[in-house]
Parts: sequence; structure tokens; C-alpha cells
Amino acid sequence: MSDFAASAVPLTGGYGGQTYAVSAAGEDAVLKLYVKDPDRAAVDAALLQLVRGLLPVPRILDAKREGSAEDPPYVLTERLPGVNLQAYLETAGAEERRRVGEQLGELLVRLSGMPFLTFGMFRGSDLAVEPFGSGDLEAYFDSLDLGFDQERVAGFRQVLEYAGDVLADGVDRVCLVHSDFNPKNLLVDPASARITGLIDWEFAHAGSPYTDLGSLFRFCQDPVLAGAVLSEVRGSGLDLGAPLVDLGRAADLWALLELAGRSTEHEIAAAAHDLVARMADTSTLAGGRPALDVVH
Repeated sequence: MSDFAASAVPLTGGYGGQTYAVSAAGEDAVLKLYVKDPDRAAVDAALLQLVRGLLPVPRILDAKREGSAEDPPYVLTERLPGVNLQAYLETAGAEERRRVGEQLGELLVRLSGMPFLTFGMFRGSDLAVEPFGSGDLEAYFDSLDLGFDQERVAGFRQVLEYAGDVLADGVDRVCLVHSDFNPKNLLVDPASARITGLIDWEFAHAGSPYTDLGSLFRFCQDPVLAGAVLSEVRGSGLDLGAPLVDLGRAADLWALLELAGRSTEHEIAAAAHDLVARMADTSTLAGGRPALDVVH
């Protein structure tokens, strides 16, 4: 790998690895070292190969799929063009946000159409699925120290009960889940409003077709973008049931609570804690978020 990297600049983002922008093999590239979870390198490399041509993911230039924390494996990929979608949306007009929303909906449909037989985490280069344990969301909520009083605890238990009812009425098939599908992990060409990249696959797994929708809508306040996403999903012919936003928000509760439990670590986790508190105060899954699930 030393033959490839001429320079390296640390990049933000990523949990299980250390990521750098590098000059490699005559082109700009991204190098990810898998220090915290060395076994994940083989999974991420296999996932990028699996979806290449179906989703906007980078081409692998080089990879070391096995190693240890002391001698970490790595994946070296091309650096995709475009800017961070989160920053782009801050100044984009309504038409640009609508076009982006349509493309996000198309990506969600493609992910939802990649089936697996079992819920679980991927293991190894063959993407074997290791089933999740028999987890209980209410027990997980009880295990967290969110600083809630008895009234808030009771309010959030009502949210959990409603979420369970919503998901029971949805589809139960299993698909490829990116699991961190939000604007910070998407790239866009600012000149054309074209999505150019879906990056950071370290939490991808086989799971619910509603999980990525919930991740995208977790903090979404934009009815133009959300409406375009929902219209694309509903018009795809892929039957995911209704109400889509509630289904997504219900499927997102595991990740939202995990984030809320780390509220002292960074501002996104603090925002998740605030959202969970509002949900508890209102005893609603929306928690004061806008009603985006409107048929267009």
C-alpha cells in the first residue's frame, strides 16, 4: 500500500476506521484503515463490489482484506466527484431539492430491491449473514441512561407500543440496508444536482426496507425533498405499505436510541437525545417533526 499513497490528509466521518484523502496511482483516492473493526474491511470491499453499477459507489483501487488493529487492513477507493449533500441542501432552491429527492427515492428503491433471507450483520468476503440476537427494543430503552423522569419514560413507552403496531402492519421482507443513509454520506454535483456518491458503508447489514428511509427522515424538515422521495418510492411499483414516514421512523428507533445514549459525545447525538425527549413528551412517533407522509 505504501507504493500507492504519495500524500494523506485525514477526512472526517466514519466510526470503525480512519479515513484519509490520498494521492494514489496517479489519481485522487480515499484510504480507509480498519483499526477498530479489522474484520469489516472484507465486508465493505465485498459490498462495494456487489452494488457497483447499481448504486453510485467508488471503484476499489486496492484492498488488504485481512489484518489486525496493529497491522490494520484497508480499502483504497477512487475519490468520487461532488460535494457533501448536507452542505449543498443548505442553499439549494426548491427545484434542486426536488430533483435530489427523486434520486434519493430511486436509491432507496434500489436498496429495498436487493433481497436477503435473514436479518443480520454481514461477515466475510462472501457476505454471510450472522443473525441478530433476540433483541427487545423496550428492554434496550430501559437499559439506557437518558435522564428521563417517570413521566417521560411512560410517554416513550407509548411511542414504542405504537411503533410496534405500525411495523407489524408493514412488509417483513429483508433487504440490503446502508444503515446511515443521510445527507452527510451522500455526494452531489452542485452544477447538475445529480447524486454522485453513497459512501461510508460500515454499518450496512441485511434488514428492514424501512430503515434507510427512517435514517434519511430522522431530522428532515424539508417537505419538498421528502415529498419527492415519497413520490418516487410510491411510484416504483415496490409495495412497501403505508404510512411510509411512520414506518421509517419506527424502524429508525434502534439507531435513534443508540445515538441518544451518546448525547455527550457530539452534536448529532445531542440532537437525537432532544428528539427522543420530544417524542416522550408528546407520546408520539413524530415528536414535533413535520407530517411529511402526504401523497403527492
